[in-house]
Amino acid sequence: MGTRNTSRFMPLIIAISVVAGILIGTFYTRHFAGNKLGIINGSSNKLNALLRVIDDQYVDTVNMTDLVEKAMPQILAELDPHSTYIPAQKLEEVNSELEGSFSGIGIQFTIQEDTIHVNSVIPGGPSEKVGLMAGDRIVMVNDSLFAGKGLTNEKAMRNLKGPKGSQVKLGIKRATEKELIDFTITRGDIPQNTIDAAYMIDNDYGYIQISKFGRTTHVELLNAIAQLSHKKCKGLIIDLRDNTGGYMEAATRMVNEFLPEGKLIVYTHGRKYPRMEDYANGTGSCQKLPLVVLVNEGSASASEIFAGAIQDNDRGTIVGRRSFGKGLVQQPIDFSDGSAIRLTIARYYTPSGRCIQRPYENGKDSKYEMDWITRYEHGEFFSKDSIKLDENLRYSTGLGRPVYGGGGIMPDVFVPQDTTGVSSYLIEVSNKGLILQFSFQYTDRNRAKLSEYDNEEDLLKHLRQQGIVEQFVRFAESKGVKRRNLLIHKSNKLLERNLYGNIIYNIQGREPYIRYINQSDATVKKALEILERGEAFPKAPEVMPITEEKHDEGKEKRTA
Repeated sequence: MGTRNTSRFMPLIIAISVVAGILIGTFYTRHFAGNKLGIINGSSNKLNALLRVIDDQYVDTVNMTDLVEKAMPQILAELDPHSTYIPAQKLEEVNSELEGSFSGIGIQFTIQEDTIHVNSVIPGGPSEKVGLMAGDRIVMVNDSLFAGKGLTNEKAMRNLKGPKGSQVKLGIKRATEKELIDFTITRGDIPQNTIDAAYMIDNDYGYIQISKFGRTTHVELLNAIAQLSHKKCKGLIIDLRDNTGGYMEAATRMVNEFLPEGKLIVYTHGRKYPRMEDYANGTGSCQKLPLVVLVNEGSASASEIFAGAIQDNDRGTIVGRRSFGKGLVQQPIDFSDGSAIRLTIARYYTPSGRCIQRPYENGKDSKYEMDWITRYEHGEFFSKDSIKLDENLRYSTGLGRPVYGGGGIMPDVFVPQDTTGVSSYLIEVSNKGLILQFSFQYTDRNRAKLSEYDNEEDLLKHLRQQGIVEQFVRFAESKGVKRRNLLIHKSNKLLERNLYGNIIYNIQGREPYIRYINQSDATVKKALEILERGEAFPKAPEVMPITEEKHDEGKEKRTA
């Protein structure tokens, strides 16, 4: 009978023994074996396990959400310079720059003396509809004081932007009124143009400046070309200087307007992404229009796709300085909490096979970010000969012209940075922001008079009679910058250019400002000269006579 009972309870005894053994083993493992974790299958599990251990056992309470937010950008920084993490609160701002619009009140503003000053009111926007005016000061937001030392551009944008249809109450100080004026503004869609200027630079040739490649850029380009064509435009300058890029699709659509059918525009390739090619489809509206493209060290990504396609297909002339060298393709990946990453998945290649991307070290991007300083110190901004071209990365355009990989697009015609008139006085007042401060304050004091002029030429005639440079020098003295007459005389033209330009911008907007600045721009002048001489279309290099000298033909790469 006892034997039978023992047999009946044996499974239960074994189960209890197993559970007890597991518990005892876990206790001794945790407390006497250095908290060693169990088997970890792969690095991702290891990372998750680390976070769990910190959350469970760290000496102090840890905000795990905050820890992850700080870790994300550091992990991505170990990959390449352009894979990035975007927190949820910044994602809308990042996207709106390229999407063509955002929701806000429709003003351009400057923070001067800890107060928001309205520079201009966007036509047709919510602020114009309720009567906000250039020169107004925003001192109250939603019945709370909104001025003082803690005021920043980021804080201002955060409070003035907002969901479409939402309202914000502003308290406005206007020079002509003794009391504050209250405005309740319903936020709406504010268009963001990516083409800053499109005009006839003389009787025959047009000029278009593109600030970035956004969702609406191709449509904006078509509109600009239509306007210029109506004015009998015989050739075009497209200015991509300091254009840091944007959507690749916008760049390829724009290049398509200039290339004949079947021409390769760009291709991409990555470890998990097979080669993808974009070709011109033959529907372009400007396939035979003479074209000059301007680039500099600030032209990157989509700008380099555009310039590289034009150059490699011998479609136009590239003028300026070597471009930035960003040839990594980022794919947006969104998370459920509203944050996102931009992960590099491939590289861009120009039609000749050049990789646009310049060299970088994984996880060490400080040198990469400061590359423009290195270029400046090596003299690259001032002399084409200072640029070392790698013969191992030599490629050929369709006509057989040599072009080089190794990062960025080297222009066909190099234009050095103009340092004529630069002095230590000019550098000091510029670095201290005094030119911008004076220009704004002068505009603000004289807004009624300056607004009487309809175009930048008439406004310029007025400004030249006001002794602006002398007024500025006295202003700079009041801010602690000593008058230095010889240096001021040396920099007089540049001081005038900057002061007049900023005042024109404050009163009449960006395109009149660009028209004025371009009048003395050496790169624009060179582009116009090329168009006037009929040299916008590149020519095949002259065939060199065959000699006994041996050539390493293996170094030269041909168009695929």
